[in-house]
Amino acid sequence: MNYLKLSIYTLLFAVLFVSCKQHEDARRPISQTSGTFMKKSVDRNKKLVANEEDVIKKIIKSNPKIKYYATRKGYWLYYDEQNTTDLATPKKGDIAYFNLEVKDIEGKIIYSEADLGPQTYYVDKQDIMMGLRDGIKMMHKNEIVTFLFPSHIAYGYHGDNKKIGTNQSLICTVTLRNFVPDPAAKPAAIVGQAQTTSVPKPITPTKPVTPTKKDTINP
Repeated sequence: MNYLKLSIYTLLFAVLFVSCKQHEDARRPISQTSGTFMKKSVDRNKKLVANEEDVIKKIIKSNPKIKYYATRKGYWLYYDEQNTTDLATPKKGDIAYFNLEVKDIEGKIIYSEADLGPQTYYVDKQDIMMGLRDGIKMMHKNEIVTFLFPSHIAYGYHGDNKKIGTNQSLICTVTLRNFVPDPAAKPAAIVGQAQTTSVPKPITPTKPVTPTKKDTINP
């Protein structure tokens, strides 16, 4: 009788041990698969960036008469018209007025200047393409600059949901007509200047402000 009980207990213990072992083994591939997926995703993105940069470098090599400049942000540019006398550049809060033409990497027009119309951009205060956000701050008034943007600083995986597709490198030509300080911004106080108190003026109704487009690329 005791032998029978011992056999039953031994069998139950063996079943329980095997069940736990199988459960533990079943959980391992999940983390391994997750780590493998992340590594493959990173490798795929690196390969995509490298391929796009290779295409851009071939374009640059095929145009030896044009002087291209590489930037720290990972895009390239050249000057169609350069202003070497007025060295001021747009800063955060300025209002930039510019025209824009967008082409694919083969030079085919996606959006013409006529399609997009005159652009108004509050520097670093509006959500626009990352490459343009950085590139405009490098320009001087009345300059025309052509930028070559890899997709990761253009519209990336999602495109613009209109004409710009997935992982698409872009050639953007920007004409910076002018930029001015935002008149609505409060002037900074001058150190040592006496503060004066003025009588508040009556509040008068103002016209509603027309909201600016979130993304100036999209017409």
